[in-house]
Amino acid sequence: MGGLPAGVVPQDQHDFALWEKRVDALMVLGSGKGHFTVDGLRRVLEDMGADAFETMTYYERWIAAINQNLIEAGVYTTDELGRKMTEVAARGPTYGDACRD
Repeated sequence: MGGLPAGVVPQDQHDFALWEKRVDALMVLGSGKGHFTVDGLRRVLEDMGADAFETMTYYERWIAAINQNLIEAGVYTTDELGRKMTEVAARGPTYGDACRD
């Protein structure tokens, strides 16, 4: 959490997963369209509290913040998101499964 001791920060490089790259793309696209600002994202991140920083990865926190800001901006509703998540889950657990239809 900001301002608190965090211990050693890992300096090793790692390859980003495809979904992590997509989170970065969503940040660029959403802010470019004026749906949120860095301040809006930071507000949601800080509102998550310390538990989120203990249990969620960096990109899990960021996608949650992007999602909350898009809902607040009226881009979609939680009902619309729930329906879309159900639709996507029905495609199968992997990209390969989804492509078989």
